[in-house]
Amino acid sequence: MSDINIKITDREGVTHDIVAPTDMSMNLMEIIRSYELAEEGTIGVCGGMAMCASCQVYVINDPGLVEMGAEEDAMLAEAFHVESNSRLGCQLHMVPEMEGLEVEIAPYP
Repeated sequence: MSDINIKITDREGVTHDIVAPTDMSMNLMEIIRSYELAEEGTIGVCGGMAMCASCQVYVINDPGLVEMGAEEDAMLAEAFHVESNSRLGCQLHMVPEMEGLEVEIAPYP
């Protein structure tokens, strides 16, 4: 079992130190949901298909995330509250290289 330590700031401004597994094929949106860091029904509305941007986060510390894919880029082009450091949590799969990741959950439209 391989866990990483990440920090997630919720929509209320509270920062949470999270231990996330890298051996369960989870993405950041699923981690946020499992720790109940966003109100039910306001994150992962599309089920992680990169079709709604409800799981948008702002990357504060990037330890080396994978590049953004075309679907994620297209969805962010249509989303609200997008910043230069925006990513979709559903597209960020938990891997050991993400140790030290820090994100802030974007406002819900």
